[in-house]
Amino acid sequence: MSAPAPSTLAIVDAEPLPRQEEVLTDAALAFVAELHRQFTPRRNELLARRTERRAEIARTSTLDFLPETAAVRADDSWKVAPAPAALNDRRVEITGPTDRKMTINALNSGARIWLADFEDASAPTWENVILGQLNLTDAYERRIDFTDPRSGKSYALKPADELATVVTRPRGWHLDERHLQLDGTPVPGALVDFGLYFFHNAQRLIDLGKGPYFYLPKTESHLEARLWNDIFVFAQDYVGIPQGTVRATVLIETITAAYEMEEILYELRDHASGLNAGRWDYLFSIVKNFRDGGAKFVLPDRNAVTMTAPFMRAYTELLVRTCHKRGAHAIGGMAAFIPSRRDAEVNKVAFEKVKADKDREANDGFDGSWVAHPDLVPIALASFDAVLGEKPNQKDRLREDVSVAAGDLIAIDTLDAKPTYDGLRNAVAVGIRYIEAWLRGLGAVAIFNLMEDAATAEISRSQIWQWINADVVFENGEHATAELARKVAAEELAVIRAEIGEETFTAGKWQQAHDLLLQVSLDQDYADFLTLPAYEQLR
Repeated sequence: MSAPAPSTLAIVDAEPLPRQEEVLTDAALAFVAELHRQFTPRRNELLARRTERRAEIARTSTLDFLPETAAVRADDSWKVAPAPAALNDRRVEITGPTDRKMTINALNSGARIWLADFEDASAPTWENVILGQLNLTDAYERRIDFTDPRSGKSYALKPADELATVVTRPRGWHLDERHLQLDGTPVPGALVDFGLYFFHNAQRLIDLGKGPYFYLPKTESHLEARLWNDIFVFAQDYVGIPQGTVRATVLIETITAAYEMEEILYELRDHASGLNAGRWDYLFSIVKNFRDGGAKFVLPDRNAVTMTAPFMRAYTELLVRTCHKRGAHAIGGMAAFIPSRRDAEVNKVAFEKVKADKDREANDGFDGSWVAHPDLVPIALASFDAVLGEKPNQKDRLREDVSVAAGDLIAIDTLDAKPTYDGLRNAVAVGIRYIEAWLRGLGAVAIFNLMEDAATAEISRSQIWQWINADVVFENGEHATAELARKVAAEELAVIRAEIGEETFTAGKWQQAHDLLLQVSLDQDYADFLTLPAYEQLR
């Protein structure tokens, strides 16, 4: 008797989208189903391990480099695979969601790389998940254009040799995709985003002289990197392309990953192309993991924690040294400023700050950096051009002068700045405004001249939570309490209502966003990720 055919993926509770059959082919769904069968059990074990590790940090209030992987760190003989030509020069990277307009603008931006984002810059509506895939394929086939219905302005791709190389970021391991299920179990969003993109585009990208390149978000350990490596090996065999065609850049945006950078590169060494310093998620991770560690782990206002803070310098310098020791690219952090069309003085001050930030990164040895807006590409480019000249990168700068001890990465109390009442108000204001847009399906949102994504909301609500639970006293004498947070949130909601008018306010999701922010900021049982309860409300 023959074995029963394996179950197929079911599309659940999702309105059909135009052209979705081009993405959700039987063959593509069979591939995603096989990824789910092979790798979701390990994903689940690794999520459980995160919980165990967090409990250990709560008990000890410390972290250290892993003794069990000391041999990997001590072995100077191994390097990651050489960068393919399309990823050798990464001096400026632009980030953004995969909607049609952004796809064209990012590819045309003059940046060397576009981080095409299915993660923090994209709210995971069914439309964003599926049509984002379609937009990328359409771009590779050069059948993409866009006309803005409001302005009438048309957008089209530049010649192929002027376009950015795409590096796609799937969702983090913690998020499921409720609309694709196997035997009633949702498939991890990471496997959906990776699987659909890889299946449809791997060979197409090879034919274009590039390849399937990925950014891996929210990684917390080398064991999670090992899981990704096994997925890459399986996927390349499945579609019949050479091993090592996939390349991955890992975001070091969790505090635990900062202690395992070499091990993460080692696990991915045949597929690794670099590490990236992701600032807001990194701070969010510090708060999340050390939230019960007492006063010495209390962060000041987010804007007071610059990249020159000693513990942030330790993190970025260690990242550059680690990458270059192993032949990988070191990619710097985000310049999130959004230029104002009305205020030249605001732009001037902001551009100077962006230039200083990118000059510092280039001089520290980074091989490239991120921007959130095309107008910032020339500024970042000038900073890296000044250091690199004609060289594609500076991986030959080994930074052997850098020495970082385990305690340096969590020396939060080296900061003089303290939480302020204005910092609380800003966290509430930004949190409400971002969550409201996210609930409407927007993941990248301009707020107060900054491009914000889900990491923004995470640091906002985490700081509110931390300040209340640490009984912080602000400079005006007020204690951080749940009552104060509710009062500020009510005031900010009233400000928004007056600002946008009753009709627009009522049509939006403002009360829902206000309530959700307070829920994840005030609940004693701290939610690991804001996007988990938010996803339940995303329709």
